[in-house]
Amino acid sequence: MEKPVCRVIIPALNEEGSIVKVLADIPKEWVSEVVVVDNGSTDRTAAVARQAGATVLHEAERGYGAACLKGIAYVQQTAPDTDIVVFMDADYSDHPEELPDVVRPIIEDDMDMVIGSRALGQRQPGSLTPVQAFGNWLSARLLRWLYGAHFTDLGPFRAIRLPALLALHMCDRNYGWTVEMQVKAAKKKLRFTEVPVSYRARIGHSKVSGTVKGSILAGYKILYTIFRNL
Repeated sequence: MEKPVCRVIIPALNEEGSIVKVLADIPKEWVSEVVVVDNGSTDRTAAVARQAGATVLHEAERGYGAACLKGIAYVQQTAPDTDIVVFMDADYSDHPEELPDVVRPIIEDDMDMVIGSRALGQRQPGSLTPVQAFGNWLSARLLRWLYGAHFTDLGPFRAIRLPALLALHMCDRNYGWTVEMQVKAAKKKLRFTEVPVSYRARIGHSKVSGTVKGSILAGYKILYTIFRNL
């Protein structure tokens, strides 16, 4: 693949304090457009992202998957020339400057999808809660046992060819988004791999792992999604 057209989708909910850092660290020479999907923020997330040069969309329905689907629909409708779609979080826990490492296997090795693995990379102490770490470990083993898919993480920092993404017919609108993509990629026999990525403690408070209820709901939805797609 020659130099690809790459667009980044970033779901965001009350990330005023971090989104500008995320946008500043994305290597501009690698990206044609950054799309921030504001998921009902009550702070200045949308205004800050727009001032930093991002395209800002609004998705009123709360949910990580709902925000991602909004971004995909925008790319599909307005930018069909896109080769690669990159997803990353808005809380500055990912390292946006590592984007070239995440997309390079698609360009150089003809992969369809690349997962940025926090398990293989350098993690700041405390950046993943014990519940998150265990959930990733368990999910990775289930994906291997049930689907023959060798993953080490459900990390949010990932890249995928646009045609492959559309072929997955993603539908989860909340906690099961990342694992749904990996399950469906395995079932459709996409070419996928992982690369190590760095991970740090997020700025602000997690809407999922920061609460007991959120952790329970996320864990349930991830397991439900894994078994539902058998």
